[in-house]
Amino acid sequence: MKRVMFVCKKNSARSQMAEGFARALGTGKIQVTSSGLEASQVRPEAIATMKDIGIDIAAQTSKALSNFNLEDFDVVISLCGCGVNLPPEWVTREVFEDWQLDDPAERPEIFPRVRDEIKERVTKLIASLEETPARASL
Repeated sequence: MKRVMFVCKKNSARSQMAEGFARALGTGKIQVTSSGLEASQVRPEAIATMKDIGIDIAAQTSKALSNFNLEDFDVVISLCGCGVNLPPEWVTREVFEDWQLDDPAERPEIFPRVRDEIKERVTKLIASLEETPARASL
């Protein structure tokens, strides 16, 4: 089972929504958490936007990347273009992607659009992680 870290600047919106989707859609397929270059608080707009589609992220908390060991993760996904600010060893994991999604904290009206983009990308990520070489050789 792949271990996935979603990371963003403050771990307050995009990475929290990605964690919520990955938990809901990837149960039994991946292990997931999220963090930020610095910790802050989960934005109420992110909680409300996810609740609108039946996913409760209210119990999730903002965490700093520095609290985690990179050896504990196979996949690192940046949601904000902050990959350039990550310690180099984090971007050399088995899978690293930088999705560079718009920041809904700056324009709260785009929360639903960004949420839907995150859902699409998380769905594709989970599917791609399920396609293992062992399965392909069967």
